[in-house]
Amino acid sequence: MKNITIVGGGLVGGLLAVFMAKRGHKVDLYERRADPRKNDVYGGRSINLVVSHRGWTALKAAGVDKAVEEITVPVFARMMHDPKGQLNRVPYSIDNKAIHSVSRGELNCRLLTEAKKLPNVTMHFDHRCVDVNLDTATCTFHDEVEGDNIAVPADLVLGTDGAFSAVRQEMMKGRFNFSQEYIEHDYKEIAFPPNADGTPRMDPQCLHIWPRRYFMMMGLANLDGGFTGTLFMPNSGEFSFGRIKDEKDLMRFFEEHFADAIPMLPDLKEQYFRNHQSSLVIVRCSPWVHKDKVALVGDSAHAIVPFYGEGMNAGFEDCKVLNDLLNELGDDNWGTVLDAYNKARKPNGNAIADLSLRNFVEMRDLVADPRFILRKKIEGRIQQRHPDKWLPLYSQVKFSDIPYVDAWNEGLRHDRIMEEVLAMPGIEELWESDEVERKVLDLLG
Repeated sequence: MKNITIVGGGLVGGLLAVFMAKRGHKVDLYERRADPRKNDVYGGRSINLVVSHRGWTALKAAGVDKAVEEITVPVFARMMHDPKGQLNRVPYSIDNKAIHSVSRGELNCRLLTEAKKLPNVTMHFDHRCVDVNLDTATCTFHDEVEGDNIAVPADLVLGTDGAFSAVRQEMMKGRFNFSQEYIEHDYKEIAFPPNADGTPRMDPQCLHIWPRRYFMMMGLANLDGGFTGTLFMPNSGEFSFGRIKDEKDLMRFFEEHFADAIPMLPDLKEQYFRNHQSSLVIVRCSPWVHKDKVALVGDSAHAIVPFYGEGMNAGFEDCKVLNDLLNELGDDNWGTVLDAYNKARKPNGNAIADLSLRNFVEMRDLVADPRFILRKKIEGRIQQRHPDKWLPLYSQVKFSDIPYVDAWNEGLRHDRIMEEVLAMPGIEELWESDEVERKVLDLLG
């Protein structure tokens, strides 16, 4: 049995506490914010999450999938809203597979509740990590309520404290590679309330997207019939948050670009100027571990932009891979385990960052492009006829355990093939023909 300090009580920290405690280790989980089960720590600045295949695989391995399933809404398709309010529904897969929408706050509370059921888990909220001795696995926390600093010795420190990780900050003082990249877009929560009778104002089994090339809005359903919407826009420039100074600017902007959403947002003005505008950052770093004492898990190792809905799923997969390696190599071989974890997960952390940026362009711009829609139709037909030879990139990421790095490379190969196919004369009329099918199969080799 090891004494394990988990720094960060968010989604990944909660799940990791369950995994480690079920292995028999003594777990102390520290979180700088107040207990989200008693306080709204996300108010007005959240993006709804989707649990995909990888996430469910990890939740099942930890034995908490049933508890999480109770608070999710299945989502089977994208629903595009064009500037005139016309709708176009595009299923995520040819075999009706779903991703599952979930409130970040509700999921955080549910995972902490599951962890708290285990007798060897102790939780400490309002404790901010201010120092980590990497060689002795000793963390110093500032008690935000009492005002004291306390030193906490352990056998192992697992940093699940997010994109601006205090544990990673300490690792950066040694031989450590690090890059941080802000994209030009920020985001703001715009929540869609349910109708007065509690029914949803839109199809709850779709991810709703208003793609507008340089900016976009999206919405995912909640259990109460409402939707958590998110507006993504550059911080400055022609179409930007910086251009909206007052209520007149806001309404003029929405009337021009999101007219069909206005009747569904009775408190749009209040929400827009009340809710926080947040930035989006990509973090890449290495190594993720220090000897047999410290490891980064989740966003602390690989913060990404949210456009594939995979940040949480990638973090959950980190937890499962770490647990699998302990099953394989033993709980007394942490040095070997952490080295193997670093080698297994680092390339995938980079790949999902690249995939997320790629999907941003797709959601914001390409989903409204007729050639992109045609490509999806061709891909669906090829997959249906040759499922052993063609699995679309989205399905590889969301509905399989294929490593992200392999999905990325296969996605690039698909791009090259489809570029040639879409260049075929008369492809708009020929797309269902044997000729196109043969062309794809020849290029696949």
